[in-house]
Amino acid sequence: MVLDHLKQEVSIYKKEKQIPAPQLVVFSVNPDENTLSFLRSKQKAVEYIGGSFKLLRFGKNLRFEELANKLNEIVQNPHSNAVIIQQPLPASLTTMTIFNFVTQEKEIEGYKAKPFFENPLALAVLTILKVIFQPDALQNFDKLKINVEKDATFLKSIMRKKKLVLIGRGKTGGKPVADLFAKLHVPFVNINSKTIAPEQFFKEADIIISAVGKPVIKSEDVKPGVVLISIGLRSEEGHWSGDYIENEIKDKALAYTPTPGGVGPITVAFLVSNLVEAWKIQNDLA
Repeated sequence: MVLDHLKQEVSIYKKEKQIPAPQLVVFSVNPDENTLSFLRSKQKAVEYIGGSFKLLRFGKNLRFEELANKLNEIVQNPHSNAVIIQQPLPASLTTMTIFNFVTQEKEIEGYKAKPFFENPLALAVLTILKVIFQPDALQNFDKLKINVEKDATFLKSIMRKKKLVLIGRGKTGGKPVADLFAKLHVPFVNINSKTIAPEQFFKEADIIISAVGKPVIKSEDVKPGVVLISIGLRSEEGHWSGDYIENEIKDKALAYTPTPGGVGPITVAFLVSNLVEAWKIQNDLA
């Protein structure tokens, strides 16, 4: 639904304003097959809505100065409406200062300080919660799409009497979700690898969001009627799996996200939504 709406919006603006299509440029350093798979899903979504996707691949020996110079060149190009620095990066390049080379209006993943855009993954998680607890949102795009300011009261009312557990605090997984919950003043417990007896928190939780990439949630550790959202991904024998074994929890959970096909496509949809918003801002259409 989100991509269809964006496709229509882009088509109308391109026709009326006679402007180039929104362009997303992705920087990726020594990507493995899993990363390339993620990138293909982004490319497919961008092209579906009538946008342009450009992938710049670099070898593992890329120096910071080279990456910074190329970033600066692309960011200064008016036809490049959004720039993504694909994670993970080699250790020599892994620093948040790299995002300083991307301007606010072109950084659509929400990693910069005081970002223009909310993180797509965090928006995807909130959307899933919204659909679970307000099913009619699926019938209307305006209801479905998260507006943090407008939906804050509704989301807090959902969570008020529920115990929420978030597993993981990685900068591309748990952290952006935690940051958005904190912004909305939604109480939650953040579990990590140093937490003692985490299963005790799992057993009391009404909602568990996991961003680990390992099978950390077991059926015996959750209560009936729990909502499970798996952000984490792992590849086993050529198949994608989440942070729980679906066959074990499917009869116990009120709702759960499958892997693949759960959080991922919604995250990509919000990424493309941010791209279109960036394009509109840069063309004085917003």
